[in-house]
Amino acid sequence: MRVLFWFCDKFAWNPTLKTLDNVPESTAGEQEQVVVAFVHVEPGDTEKGSSAQTKLVKNAKWVARKWGVSKILLHSFTHLGEEKAEPDQARQILERASDRLIKADYSAALTAFGYYNDLNIAAQGHPLARIFKQF
Repeated sequence: MRVLFWFCDKFAWNPTLKTLDNVPESTAGEQEQVVVAFVHVEPGDTEKGSSAQTKLVKNAKWVARKWGVSKILLHSFTHLGEEKAEPDQARQILERASDRLIKADYSAALTAFGYYNDLNIAAQGHPLARIFKQF
């Protein structure tokens, strides 16, 4: 798994092009003061015994604590590596990670999965505003 975390003063998305047939219709959204995780799920992340989902959750919580926020947005972003997991498996990992964050008292959500999105990002120029992790 490869993850690019951004702390955003504002992050907005608008689904523009559906790329997967088996995903539901989606709507635009916007969040403020949010940690956005651009997540690239790789094939090994879906195998039994993989710790990638746990590491995603722990790292997202760490970044959120550093910024003093409780909002975490998971954005599927399959452009951080060459190998990618099957879409259904990737979505399941993101959904389970979101559920775990919610159970840990974070406000967690996913952006439109299976779409190209127009993005509007406002982010600070700070060393902790953008962090890349690979596990």
